[in-house]
Amino acid sequence: MEEAPLLIERRGPILILTLNRPHVRNAMNAASSQALTAALDDYEADPSLFVGIITGAGGHFSAGADLKASAAQGHSGSRTARGPMGICERPPAKPMIAAVEGAAAGGGFEIALACHLIVAAETARMGLPEVRHNLVANGGGLLYLPSRIPTNIAAEVVLTGDLFPAEFFHRHGLINRLTPPGEALAGALELAERLIRNGPTALAAAAAILRAAPGWPADEAWARQAELARPALESEDRREGARAFVEKRPPVWQGK
Repeated sequence: MEEAPLLIERRGPILILTLNRPHVRNAMNAASSQALTAALDDYEADPSLFVGIITGAGGHFSAGADLKASAAQGHSGSRTARGPMGICERPPAKPMIAAVEGAAAGGGFEIALACHLIVAAETARMGLPEVRHNLVANGGGLLYLPSRIPTNIAAEVVLTGDLFPAEFFHRHGLINRLTPPGEALAGALELAERLIRNGPTALAAAAAILRAAPGWPADEAWARQAELARPALESEDRREGARAFVEKRPPVWQGK
């Protein structure tokens, strides 16, 4: 019997999602994509979860869409209500961290790009090899990558189809932290621990604004920012933050 395609672990307010098809380098099929979408829906709906992490089993992040499934079925089945790979078109507004070991190729790289932050092992390799198969990286890579690194560097990644070492992407500002091999998840957890010291409703609002703001018309940006910020500013967590400051104690966040 095949193992669950996605492993779900909770560590306090941190959710860890592990892509779990190591025999195919965690390539995404219908089952794994649907499982990821369902887990992300639950993450966004649960106020007691503040930060999410996506990683991969077996020493690799993800090889992207399962091309064997695609050949057999005429499609990979990796598109869900959240878009390609179960995340790429409608990623969570709440903070997400990708913890990358080994390969993050094609749709696997697009999963990482759908996250707010990326932690990668020094030995990781990432890229968009679609052009080598006369495919187009239309799972978000062509939309996300040019906004995360210089456009000429993004063009090199896309048009060569090469996989580049993690240090290359770290140098160009895409990767937040480099870790020794095997330590990407630990590095992501360390970063998540830093995030959860802060107010979770403010984290969610700030992450949502960071993701949405580049597409806003200039004359609407302030109003749209205020709309997304309002729930945090009117939350119980905001009142708790003020009380904790006055009482000189650590705040006790509730996520609401």
